[in-house]
Amino acid sequence: MKNDIERVLISEDEIITAVKKIAKQIESDYEGKDVLFVGLLKGSVAFMSDLIKAYTKPCSIDFMDVSSYGSGTQSTGRVNIIKDLSQSIEGKDVVIVEDIIDSGNTLSFIKSYFNAKKAKSVRICTLLNKPSRRVVEIDVDYIGFDVPDEFVVGYGLDYNEYYRNLPYVGILKRCVYS
Repeated sequence: MKNDIERVLISEDEIITAVKKIAKQIESDYEGKDVLFVGLLKGSVAFMSDLIKAYTKPCSIDFMDVSSYGSGTQSTGRVNIIKDLSQSIEGKDVVIVEDIIDSGNTLSFIKSYFNAKKAKSVRICTLLNKPSRRVVEIDVDYIGFDVPDEFVVGYGLDYNEYYRNLPYVGILKRCVYS
């Protein structure tokens, strides 16, 4: 797998530092409140796992499996819910945890979906943000890193389900996916 990586974009140490910083920001913003972290499968698993370990206040977790990519490298623009929440979010403070925000389609859809389910508040937390690819404007409350318009993998991000287990974020060589 390492031979498929053009270069490491964000090291494991940089990720750990950013995750701890984000956890502290969320703790400060939700002082005295219970937070429900909702991870978007599968890419958010590594990030969410480290985030909730760094978060020292009461919280609960849930997951949704949504897709707008299929097996390609470009968003289709259509969001499909594969697995919905396993609990009600009515009246709850929700933090959506995502691995990367690209077009904004998925997060815009999910935020509206959660608001329709009467969440008390909905904020968005992402490890990686690609603002240059945005087609839907969306407010992102917690961002680990802004990244360039490159195909990145590792630390939960994949290409055809591979590379998620890399402990860093790297740029995938173009010859691997084109």
